[in-house]
Amino acid sequence: MRKFILLVVLAGAGLTARSQRISYIVSFPNLVHHEARIEVIVSDIPSRNAVFRMSRSSPGRYATHEFGKNVYDVTATDAQGKPLTVNRTDGDVYEVPRHNGYVRLTYTLYGDYADGTYVGIDPAGIHLNMPGAFMWMKGVDNVPISIHFAVPEALHWTIATQLEPTSDPLTFTARGLQYFMDCPTVIGDLHYKSWTVKNPDGKSYTFRIALDGKDDEGAFSSFADKVRKVVLQEQAVYGEVPAYDYGTYTFLASVNPYVHGDGMEHRNSTMITIPVVFTDNDRLLGVFAHEFFHCWNVKRIRPRTLEPFNFEKSDMSHELWFAEGFTQYYGDLLVLRSGIGTDSEYVQNTLSGLINTKMNTPGALFYSPVEDSRMAVFVDAGVSVDRTNYPNMYTSYYPYGGAIALALDLELREHYKKTLDDLMQAAWKRFGKPEIPYTVPGLEDVLASVTSDRKFASAWFAKYVYGHEPIDYNSLLAPAGYTLKKAAEGKAWIGNVRWLEKDGLNIASNTVRGTPLYEAGLDVDDRIISLDNQSVATQADLTRVLGAHHPGDRLPISYRHHDQDKTATIQVQESPSVSALTFEKAGLSVTPDIQAFRRNWLGAKGL
Repeated sequence: MRKFILLVVLAGAGLTARSQRISYIVSFPNLVHHEARIEVIVSDIPSRNAVFRMSRSSPGRYATHEFGKNVYDVTATDAQGKPLTVNRTDGDVYEVPRHNGYVRLTYTLYGDYADGTYVGIDPAGIHLNMPGAFMWMKGVDNVPISIHFAVPEALHWTIATQLEPTSDPLTFTARGLQYFMDCPTVIGDLHYKSWTVKNPDGKSYTFRIALDGKDDEGAFSSFADKVRKVVLQEQAVYGEVPAYDYGTYTFLASVNPYVHGDGMEHRNSTMITIPVVFTDNDRLLGVFAHEFFHCWNVKRIRPRTLEPFNFEKSDMSHELWFAEGFTQYYGDLLVLRSGIGTDSEYVQNTLSGLINTKMNTPGALFYSPVEDSRMAVFVDAGVSVDRTNYPNMYTSYYPYGGAIALALDLELREHYKKTLDDLMQAAWKRFGKPEIPYTVPGLEDVLASVTSDRKFASAWFAKYVYGHEPIDYNSLLAPAGYTLKKAAEGKAWIGNVRWLEKDGLNIASNTVRGTPLYEAGLDVDDRIISLDNQSVATQADLTRVLGAHHPGDRLPISYRHHDQDKTATIQVQESPSVSALTFEKAGLSVTPDIQAFRRNWLGAKGL
C-alpha cells in the first residue's frame, strides 16, 4: 500500500512538468465480480476539449469489436481533485470540454472473457488485451505512457507482459500508443520457463513461457523444450530472430478450462489461450508455432495497409493471404521440422486440408486471395445476427493462403532450386528488418528477385494472388513422393452441410454451389422428407439411401420449404474431396531423388 500511494503522488507531481506524459493506474476493488477500476492521467493538454475513447479494433484483429460496451461509471477530476464535466458524445467516446490542462479520467471496466482479444478479470487471474481495457486520449499518440498495476499483495501474483519493465515490478512503460496497445498483459499465479537463443551476430535473446495453468513441473519442462525446438526451426527460416525491443520474447500461455480459445500475435510476445487442462500435449504446439512466426511475418514484415493500426475502425488489408496464410502453412511444417510427428501424418492431415481448401471451396474457386483478405473486416470474429452467404463467396485467408504457400514452395523447389524459406528470408531483409511496410507489388518484386525470373513472378501473382486459377497439386507433390486420391471414390454424395435432427432431417447451413443439394434448389432450413421415394428423418436414413446408389444417379427428393412441400430431382455426385498419401501407400516407387526432396522440404534445418 505504501508503494502505491507514493506512485500516485509522484505521478501527480510529474504531470505538472512541461514534458507531456500519460499514466494509468489499475486497481481491482471488485475482482470477484470481474471489475477493474482504471485511472488515466494526462497533463499539459494543449486542446480546449480533451477527447477520450475506447478502441473499436485490436492488433491482430481486423473487424470491429465494440470494447466500449464494457466501460461505465466514467468521471473526471482536475489536479486538485475537483470534478470536471464529462460528456458522452458517442457510444465509446467521452469528452472533457473544460479543464486546466490536467485531467484524471476514472472508469470501471468489466471483463469476463479471457482470451487474446478481450478481457478477463477474475480471482483466478487477469487477462488484459490493451484495446479492450484502456481508454486513450486522441491526439497524443506519441506521448510516453506509464502504467501501474495495484495488485493485492496477498495474492502473490506476478505480471507477464512485453511492456518495458521498471525498478518497480508493478510499474511498466511504453513509448507511445501504438506500442502500448500491442502489449497484452497477464497477471496471476504464473509459472515460468526460459532459455536463450543466439543470433549469428553473437547477440543473445531471452525466451520465456509464462504459463497460467496446472503446474506440472515435468510436463511443463518437456513442453517448453519442444517450444524451444520450434523457435530454433523458425530462426532457421529467417536466419535470425528479430532484435526484440527489450531483449525478451514472451509466450503468454493460458492453458486451462476457464479461458476461451485464441492466439494473438504481438511484437515481442504472443497471447495464447487454450481451454484445456495443461499437459505436455503435442497438439498444443501448432498455435505456438503459428503465433511465434508472426513476430517476423506481420509484426515486422508488415503490410502498409496496417501501418499504423487504426483503433477507431476496422482495418482492411489486401495482404492477409500472406500475413496469415503463409504463417498458417509454416506453423505445422515447423512443428514437423522440430522432430514432432511424422511426414505421412503431416501430408495426410495438414496438407490435405490446405489442398481441399484451394480445390473445393467456392471462396477459392471463384475469388482471389486478395479479395478474401479484404473480407476480414467482417469475418475476423466480427459479430452479426443476420445470415450471410460466406460458404459460397468467401474462404478463410488462413488455409487459402496456406494452400498457395504450399504450391509456391513446391514450385520453387522443383523449378528454381529455391525454397519458400528463401522467399521469407528475402522479405525479411527487404521489409521486416528495416521495418519498411510492404504492398502486394512489393511481394511480387521479392519473388522476382529470389527466382531471377520477373516473368514467372508476374504470372504467378496474376494467376494465384490477383486471380483464382486452379493449381495442379498432383504434379507439384510428385517430386516429393506424394499423390492425391479421392477421399470417397465411387460413393454417392449430395454435398457437405450441417444437419439438424429436429422433427426430421433439416439442413442447418447454406448449401454450396456446385453440389447436388444446391443445384436441386435446396437451402438452409429446408427439411428433407424423402429421397428416392424412401422416408428420410435422420442422417442414418440419408446414408442408407445414398449407399444404394452411385455417382451420376438421378433421384427424386421431397422436402419442405417453410410451409410448402416441394419436390425436385437430385443428381448425386462423387465427393470432390481429396486426400494426400505417400507413394509408398499408393504402391509407387520412391527414388533417392524423392527421398532427398522430402528431407530438404520437411526435415530439420540449422543455421
